[in-house]
Amino acid sequence: MHETTYEPVFTGDRKKQLDQLLPRFPTKRAALLPALWMVQQARGWISDHAMAEVAEVLGLTPAYVKGVVTFYTMYHQHPVGKHFVQVCTTTPCNLCGAEGVVKAFLEHTGCKELGATSPDGKYTVIEVECLGACGFPTPVMIGDDFIENVTPEGVPELLRKYQ
Repeated sequence: MHETTYEPVFTGDRKKQLDQLLPRFPTKRAALLPALWMVQQARGWISDHAMAEVAEVLGLTPAYVKGVVTFYTMYHQHPVGKHFVQVCTTTPCNLCGAEGVVKAFLEHTGCKELGATSPDGKYTVIEVECLGACGFPTPVMIGDDFIENVTPEGVPELLRKYQ
């Protein structure tokens, strides 16, 4: 669902939340990451219009904000499913079966390919570089939930929790 008319994010309670957040930082620029996170929590992703709004409220250039958004993988630049699934596929996890875990997620969510959203809008599955649990492969993040020791066989049961 791409935007046709943009409705500002920082109005009402969200504007108050941002105003309460800003004094905690030495400069408005230092509050950029939390402000972007607020946008993503509100909209599910950060559009070019939202980046321009963040730039305006923090006194930055849109190009600077876009540079930050495109640098960090935690910010979505397009709509994603309700449940954002990240599967670690670095070498240690791949040696322990991460490729099979990815295939199982793609099959059982209906996404069919990495980065695509399932037809029902529930899931988006991507590969990520190192979730920092090399001793417990294959780690997966679903939204903010961190799950270790995921196997291809365990994917269907795991997904039942995220309907």
